Amino acid sequence: MPENTPTETPRSGWFLMPMQALVAPLLAMPRVAKRALALLLDSSFCVLTIWLAYCFRLNEWTVLTGVQWLPVFVSLCMALPIFIVMGMYRAIFRYANMAAFITVLKAIAIYGVAFMTIFTALSVPGVPRTVGILQPFLLLIAIGLSRLSIRYWLGDAYQRILHKNMLAKVLIYGAGTAGRQLAGALINSAELNVVGYLDDDPRLKGGVMGGLPIYDPSDLPVLAESLGVHNVLLALPSASRQRRNEILEHIRKARVNVRTLPDLTALAQGRIAVSDIRELEIEDLLGREAVAPRQELLDKSMRNKVVMVTGAGGSIGGELCRQILRTGPSSLILIDQNEFALYNIHAELQKLAELYKHENMQIVPILCSVRDQDRMEHVMQSWRPQTLYHAAAYKHVPLVEHNAVEGIKNNVMGTLVAARAANKCGVSNFVLISTDKAVRPTNVMGASKRLAEMVLQALAAEAAIDRMRTNFSMVRFGNVLGSSGSVVPLFRQQIKEGGPVTLTHPDITRYFMTISEASQLVIQAGAMAEGGDVFLLDMGEPVRIADLARKMVELSGLAVRDEDNPEGDIELSVTGLRPGEKLFEELLIGDNPETTEHPRIMKAREDFLSWPELSRRLNTLNAALDRNDMIAARATLAELVSGYSSTGEVSDLAFTGAEPIRQPETSISRHSLPSTSIQASCCQNTTSNKAIDCTVITA
Repeated sequence: MPENTPTETPRSGWFLMPMQALVAPLLAMPRVAKRALALLLDSSFCVLTIWLAYCFRLNEWTVLTGVQWLPVFVSLCMALPIFIVMGMYRAIFRYANMAAFITVLKAIAIYGVAFMTIFTALSVPGVPRTVGILQPFLLLIAIGLSRLSIRYWLGDAYQRILHKNMLAKVLIYGAGTAGRQLAGALINSAELNVVGYLDDDPRLKGGVMGGLPIYDPSDLPVLAESLGVHNVLLALPSASRQRRNEILEHIRKARVNVRTLPDLTALAQGRIAVSDIRELEIEDLLGREAVAPRQELLDKSMRNKVVMVTGAGGSIGGELCRQILRTGPSSLILIDQNEFALYNIHAELQKLAELYKHENMQIVPILCSVRDQDRMEHVMQSWRPQTLYHAAAYKHVPLVEHNAVEGIKNNVMGTLVAARAANKCGVSNFVLISTDKAVRPTNVMGASKRLAEMVLQALAAEAAIDRMRTNFSMVRFGNVLGSSGSVVPLFRQQIKEGGPVTLTHPDITRYFMTISEASQLVIQAGAMAEGGDVFLLDMGEPVRIADLARKMVELSGLAVRDEDNPEGDIELSVTGLRPGEKLFEELLIGDNPETTEHPRIMKAREDFLSWPELSRRLNTLNAALDRNDMIAARATLAELVSGYSSTGEVSDLAFTGAEPIRQPETSISRHSLPSTSIQASCCQNTTSNKAIDCTVITA
């Protein structure tokens, strides 16, 4: 029999289905029909108990004949009117209480006195006197037990059905093995009531599996309204990303909340709980398949080696640590200046190390600022890392724009300090996590990250002359779904709060990648570095932020409120571009990126200053920062960074107070590098014709 044949039943709930199928019609009957059924039942008891009374009296099983039927006739004519007058059929049996049982006792007592008077006291020829005594007692037992049984059977069943009807009704998309396991696990759920399956297999449509109907997914909009369904659970663990996105696009029309299946391992072990069912995965919103990492590249710079990660407590730094730990380094050194973030990532990695059975791995948390040269050198001399991933940076554009001094010091000078310490202590590979905002930046964060790149490029060029021991490289990529500051968790929280969902511009677009895929590509790119390389990650197609927000609203079972739908649930509110924010992120400073051995990693050739010239300019910049001269600092930054143009006002909140300080009209807005470096704003992957994103969000 095929795996998806609609005859199998979830093992944990098979015995409940027949009972529910029997009880539900009884409870659905009109009141008059229920009373008629009760009268019929009591009439049957009258006949049955008289027959039993004859059997007990004669001490053998007998068949009623002749005058023996007279007590039956008398019993029916006396008992039923007495029961009706005493109100025995006005009570709702499933709620019967002690008062109802006392009523039964009184009614049968009256009936018993009358019945015994006729057949025991007065006597009827051919009818034993003991029948008049035995039958009322047997009738009391029969009716009493029937009421008690109905009280517990129908009452409990009614409460279960009532409770089920009050639960959130859900449909499971996928009637395969995973869907059946999920339905079985939720049969006694206190939160969800599974009312059916959705499956596009023509062999299953219209069938019934485990007492649950299987519907055509195309009928979902109608089903959502007719069945009162507000939730759909995806049970498609083996479906491709493309197929899942096709399904999600179809489900969006039905205005239902979509959630996804827990881990199949938990299902197989029977450990599933409602709390395990997750919100829709961020990957499902991305719309493209991730490329499996190449293990040899992951192993090259990490397996059985000492690896250091700066900014380990951040979103990107933390994910880098998780990926590195799986590969199995001998030691993992965590650097962060945020105590709480460092504590959290250290505790998490210790649990992961136990899970992956890396008992001998050392996970070392070190509180340290990357701008503290003595401290950085001391740590590196003590632990001798062979690979260093520099993810320590301030990355939030508006925040860095309003705290420019700290942003430049941390992103530029912190990178310089870490790079010098790495070279001095013999670190083999130094990989900088960079950002797309470094390409012709319009904000301090992007300009500082581009300058950090230039520092490593200049140091790498010097290495060929001075035989430096460290191989410097950098990796640019775009926005990371789910990282701190990402729009996805922000939108999700705004939707939960009832909106509005805020957009800075209706046409703003960004490149996105999942945090795990980005981290894996960073590690693989660093393993391919030869010195001074600027790696770019293929981010696929750009995503319009407004479309992403609309998709998240609709997959939450809500509707966007706009001019076309004024009765919608969530409004998309446009707040305006923030200081230094671009409408479209650019991809390259130069042109014609080179391919690498990895299909998602490209290499750029970017212009930079020689180390002697850059070192002199950095001293000038550092002096301006030390004296808090933001006008001079921004002017120097504009001279150094290709395409950076200052906005005309100093917005560092530590120095401007309530009013921004305007820069002179003569402030430099271009750089001193050759104009030939300002070329195309994007590039094409020569093998796939996809845009290559040269962006990154730092941890």
